[in-house]
Amino acid sequence: MRRFVLASAATVSGIVLLLALKPASDPAAASAQAGAVPQQTAAAQGAQGGAAEQAGAGTVLGDVVRTEYGPVQVRLTMSGGKITKAEAVQAPAGGTSSQKTELSVPKLNQEAVAAGSADIDSVSGATYTSEGYKKSLQSALDKVKTSGGTSDSSSSPGKASATPAAQARVVTGTVANTQYGPVQVRLTLAGKKITKAEAVQAPSGGTSSQKTELSVPKLNQETVAAGSADIDSVSGATYTSEGYKKSLQSALDKAGV
Repeated sequence: MRRFVLASAATVSGIVLLLALKPASDPAAASAQAGAVPQQTAAAQGAQGGAAEQAGAGTVLGDVVRTEYGPVQVRLTMSGGKITKAEAVQAPAGGTSSQKTELSVPKLNQEAVAAGSADIDSVSGATYTSEGYKKSLQSALDKVKTSGGTSDSSSSPGKASATPAAQARVVTGTVANTQYGPVQVRLTLAGKKITKAEAVQAPSGGTSSQKTELSVPKLNQETVAAGSADIDSVSGATYTSEGYKKSLQSALDKAGV
């Protein structure tokens, strides 16, 4: 009898232990816990997908358009396929050309943003600059369409190197002293391409000013076209031309071009 009581007690204890362990190994609870991870993953993927669809800002350079008074080149800043900023990184300079550029380019920039297209009016008194601006603007817009609406690379892994290449940087050459005064060149580059060249110092005073006004715009234009310091000297302004090329080469060396 005593042996039977002990056996019964052991059986009851075993049943109690089995009941206590059952919830931890319950199939429903296990599958509920397993299902929690996929739900979190799906939520994270949804958030990432939404971020990828947001259009970022990017810049795009139009083609250089040659005009009778100098090159014109437009750069656009885009966001979601819309023009948020327009600027001329190249425009005619020297003499009355500088005055016309100062009067016309701000208006053209403003109209380009407002219109969102190249269908803008020419500025009176600056017909050549206006036409060159519109052509370069249209080429920039064509590039935006080709790239799918924006030049930004943040939402497209395949275009990871597009934005850094498009970012402009400015490099100033060393001062080249000439018989008639110092010459110093400053370059604006997009990647390794020269988009703008200008003389921040050049001979002035008397006939030197006249020679500078005649030669520097030509030297600037040739620099952008050649993309190097291998340009011709301007007749009648040999010293200025040679000084320009020396300062230009030093700027290119600094830029690693």
